[in-house]
Amino acid sequence: MNQRKLLLIVFLCLLTAVVKAQNTRLSDDNQIGWWNQFATITFNNKWSYHFEYQWRRDNWVKDWQQGLLRTGINYQLHKKVQLRVGYAWAQTFNYGDYPLQAAGKTFPEHRLFQMVTVSDGIGRLEISHRFMLEQRWIGRFLNTTATKADDFIFWNRLRYMFRAQWPLNKPKIEDKAWYAAGYDEVLIGFGKNVNQNVFDQNRLALMIGYRFNKTIRAEGGFFQQILQLGRQINNQNVFQYNNGTILNLYYNIDLSGKQ
Repeated sequence: MNQRKLLLIVFLCLLTAVVKAQNTRLSDDNQIGWWNQFATITFNNKWSYHFEYQWRRDNWVKDWQQGLLRTGINYQLHKKVQLRVGYAWAQTFNYGDYPLQAAGKTFPEHRLFQMVTVSDGIGRLEISHRFMLEQRWIGRFLNTTATKADDFIFWNRLRYMFRAQWPLNKPKIEDKAWYAAGYDEVLIGFGKNVNQNVFDQNRLALMIGYRFNKTIRAEGGFFQQILQLGRQINNQNVFQYNNGTILNLYYNIDLSGKQ
């Protein structure tokens, strides 16, 4: 067999595999808008408190996708390493063509989480690596006529985020500085209760930010969420492709008396 015939056979096999994979998937495209506020209250050079709330919207801003509240305690292990433990509550709404749960109802979720953030820099480029482990109790409906979740199922999830940001009008990100930022985060489910979505999500953001002062900064831009449902429909995996906008507001309140 000559080289051309071998390459043709390989190409046809790959094409067949791609077509077959596409035939086992259902796609759900949504336009989303995530509006997030993050607050940090610093007590001293080691301890601080974190609070955030995220309005996650579908149809840009018209309908609810999810509401998320997260709170935690930070410990500065090293100038480049921060630890956080905390609790999160989420309310996920019925949106898209294929509901996340077959009941098609709004359901709650409770989480505990542990997080490590490692920050560094390469010249003017600031980078960070965030590792998060979550224990999730997700509400579900055993009785389809119930108006509230009547059972909770336990899942584990591991998350990794890489973020980079670059100052635009100043040598570093300081007061009255514009900057470009981007991050990618992958979320992996594991444990006995995970079904189809071992790969749970991937999130990508490309943003422009502005630091007003030491207390307030804001950033916004393009956001993409790729999410796999934990169940199949007609023996097909379901993937959401959610594209839209993101706006983050950060508040840093220093009670240590150093500023």
